[in-house]
Amino acid sequence: MDRSTAGWGSGLLGVIIFSGSLPATRVAVADFSPIFLTSARAVIAALLGAGFLFVLRQARPEGRDLFPLTLVAIGCVVGFPLLTALALQHITAAHSIVFIGLLPLATAIFGVLRGGERPKPAFWLFSIIGAAAVAGFALYGSDGGTLMGDLLMIAAILVCGLGYAEGAALSRRLGGWQVISWSLLLSLPIMALIALVTLPASWSGVQISSWIGLAYVSIFSMLVGFIFWYRGLALGGIAGVGQLQLLQPFFGLLLAAIFLHEPVAWTMIASTVIVVLCVAGAKRFA
Repeated sequence: MDRSTAGWGSGLLGVIIFSGSLPATRVAVADFSPIFLTSARAVIAALLGAGFLFVLRQARPEGRDLFPLTLVAIGCVVGFPLLTALALQHITAAHSIVFIGLLPLATAIFGVLRGGERPKPAFWLFSIIGAAAVAGFALYGSDGGTLMGDLLMIAAILVCGLGYAEGAALSRRLGGWQVISWSLLLSLPIMALIALVTLPASWSGVQISSWIGLAYVSIFSMLVGFIFWYRGLALGGIAGVGQLQLLQPFFGLLLAAIFLHEPVAWTMIASTVIVVLCVAGAKRFA
């Protein structure tokens, strides 16, 4: 198996894992505040990552790695989880999931700015068409959305795209799981403090579903998914493999319908079909 094929396979596994993030977050914010959920998931994942780093005796990052690791922490550890958790107080999980269609374009742009990649002009045409389809859905064809929720999701996509591109470029030297683990450790002190300050006043009212949601976003969304995702981006290319995120709405909409019993409007399906068709063209010219 060549590096490109391995990268696409690893990236697809990451996308499948990430597909459960927004539905799980939607469930968890029913009993946990968005700020506590964001900090708690980071603390749990950081402790797991620290265990891996210690047991496998990984060397500490160099001084030049601190800035990109900080950007990964801001984008993926703090920014995206917090902004999506806040957004999900205003919109449904099914509505938020379709915004993931904007992530390939954001990731590709930051891949050019921070990763030094140069996709062909036709790549941008397909990426923009896919992003436009998602934007059109969000503005005109969606149920379960609000202006505040949509703006929060757009901000989440921007910081996440930066974190993805930065982490992918760094993974070429440090390794995918090492990058997310060190980023989590870097943010651990402040996230632990925030978690302590925002602890729920009472645990008795927390439903089992919320605990399951917290466990999923802590273990899989915050750590395991990134192991596969950063490896995929590093091996297969940030802009190219990043287009796999266009498949995430399919998985996410299915999970939201099955587990949260949320309605899936025909406009959601139509928008998702359009952006997924765009991935074929974008992949060819990446």
